[in-house]
Amino acid sequence: MMREMLQAKLHRACVTETRLEYPGSLTVDRDLLDRAGILVHQKVQVVNCMNGSRLETYVIEGERGKGEIIVNGAAARLAQTGDRIIIIAYASYDEAELAAGHTSRVVVCNADNSVAEVIE
Repeated sequence: MMREMLQAKLHRACVTETRLEYPGSLTVDRDLLDRAGILVHQKVQVVNCMNGSRLETYVIEGERGKGEIIVNGAAARLAQTGDRIIIIAYASYDEAELAAGHTSRVVVCNADNSVAEVIE
């Protein structure tokens, strides 16, 4: 049996921009993706801590070191610059992988999207 489990998340990242006219997805600073272990084009869930909205999309690579988190396309209607969000990546694991000791990585962000803490 496969179980869908938390793989990684960026906790309380700050939206730096919204782009309604961009054709979809979520732009995330490459450094943050690397720290969390989230892949470009990976499916993620985005939870807005400010208004409670939730959406699913995929990640595209933002410029390394800029701290950008940009909500693009129709999803831009669900966030504003300055909103704190949680970006959650899930993965499917079989029973053997879980028995071997599944761990997930949580990257807690500061207001400028620098890394405050990494929890594994």
